Amino acid sequence: MNSGILPAALAGFSTGLSLIVAIGAQNAFVLRQGARGQAVLAVVGICAVSDALLIALGVGGLGAVVTAWPAALTAVGLAGGGFLICYGVLAARRVLRPAAGQGLTTKGASAGSVRAAVLTCLAMTWLNPHVYLDTVLLLGSVAADRGSLRWVFGLGAMLASLVWFAGLGYGARLLSGVLSRPAAWRVLDILVAVVMLVMGAMLLARTL
Repeated sequence: MNSGILPAALAGFSTGLSLIVAIGAQNAFVLRQGARGQAVLAVVGICAVSDALLIALGVGGLGAVVTAWPAALTAVGLAGGGFLICYGVLAARRVLRPAAGQGLTTKGASAGSVRAAVLTCLAMTWLNPHVYLDTVLLLGSVAADRGSLRWVFGLGAMLASLVWFAGLGYGARLLSGVLSRPAAWRVLDILVAVVMLVMGAMLLARTL
């Protein structure tokens, strides 16, 4: 079991990172706050802690279901594998057919205060249905496939979230120019597509 701890943690880290680097309102907000140096610690903390809680719910909840009903592993594996492949295909499509104005921008209204930033960040995190799909359902299903190492996988995904949001928030002043270029996000989408397609195929293969 010990020999599988590092691979499980790395798989969780890469899967979690691949899911959260996609361009979205949350990442754009963190980038803008970081570039302006406003409430960065609060925003990064909310994003990372929220992801950790949701990942824990996914890993713990699905793990309990699998223990009570082993057939659920097959259903979850098929759903998770299919979702991963679809996610990878969409990322590949963004690479081949990038949308106009794809890069993130630091322009726009800022939160203006810690309280406003906190409320905005909470809304973007907890009112976004994709967050639940990515963390509770998707990461939970992939973690369940790891069996007894599912919590190691989950911890790896939590670490990926912390590293990403901390890097995005505190490195925004240095990276804002790069991340505003669509080409930079095309490179990220290539990595996302590769990881998602490979892990989706592996999950389906083990399930079938």
